[in-house]
Amino acid sequence: MTLSHDVAGHGPVVVLLHSSVCDRRMWDDQWKALTDAGHRVVRCDFRGFGDTPAEAVHPYRDADDVLALLDTLGVGRAALVGASFGGRVAVEIAARDPERVTALALLCAALPGHEPGPALRDFDSREDELIEADDLLGAVELNVTTWLGPEATEAVRERVRAMQRHAFEVQLAADEAAEAAADVAAGKSAQEAAEETADEAAGLEPPESEEPSVDPAAITAPTLVVSGAHDMADFRAMSTRLARLIPDARHIELPWAGHLPSLERPAEATALLTAFLGEHTPVERAA
Repeated sequence: MTLSHDVAGHGPVVVLLHSSVCDRRMWDDQWKALTDAGHRVVRCDFRGFGDTPAEAVHPYRDADDVLALLDTLGVGRAALVGASFGGRVAVEIAARDPERVTALALLCAALPGHEPGPALRDFDSREDELIEADDLLGAVELNVTTWLGPEATEAVRERVRAMQRHAFEVQLAADEAAEAAADVAAGKSAQEAAEETADEAAGLEPPESEEPSVDPAAITAPTLVVSGAHDMADFRAMSTRLARLIPDARHIELPWAGHLPSLERPAEATALLTAFLGEHTPVERAA
């Protein structure tokens, strides 16, 4: 599978990896600014988000999907910018293949192997309950309320609502298809399949490989770690740990930010990213 993606601009490559609350549209506010700054910019949708179907006929890793996309585009080395789950994918790529990453910017990134704290466990439980009750609107609103900080406008909240609802719909449709295929393989009749409990159906997920072992200390790229003062404690702790583990890392906490600073104050987040990338992936200007 080739991830759905956009490519624009010329110069050093920057890859934008989205949060699991969003899809590649979350980078709309950074897209033109980064291309105007002299970068070739790539953004993609992970499986089950945006325009990429939730196809999972075999175990897979999102990091492998991103690397395969870069190979298809003929990109050998790139700077990675990852938000939340996209940051986790970026960390995996940079640790596994450090020679391919020129610079790394992590916005409220997740850390592979992190043991969820009480707040994150409570969020996951509430989201599962709403989805199992077929209350998608409630699950969407829970995500919007949890992950956007106080600076987010209503227009931004509506953008996140649209992206998160679409992701839920794509992923739940894939779950239903996987359930139906499993029923056929097991020789169940349509009536027998219909009698399966809601809990069993809700537990289905596309097959994905086990979480890989990732050592952030293996990352060689200069790294900017950004956290938000209004973010969940789990993610603030992960940012602190990433900044400590990655050898060439600088940590900035934004006092106004929640979990999605590139959406909450796009101009400030864009300026921060542009300055960092300009320092570590310099653009050749015509004389």
